[in-house]
Amino acid sequence: MQHLEEQIAYLTRTVDELNGIVTTQQADIDVLKRRVQMLMEREAQREAEGTGGAVFGDERPPHY
Repeated sequence: MQHLEEQIAYLTRTVDELNGIVTTQQADIDVLKRRVQMLMEREAQREAEGTGGAVFGDERPPHY
């Protein structure tokens, strides 16, 4: 009987630790999603304004 109680206590602690990890990861994911969304909006605005600064292949940037 004591073995089962110890095992339950261990499993409960493990679940609590994993819950903390998952909660932290979800918060990190939420921050990253907001940052990606902001970058997507910024890039869409730059494309709409025609100020995109991408250089493709052998094309020289405008400051050359």
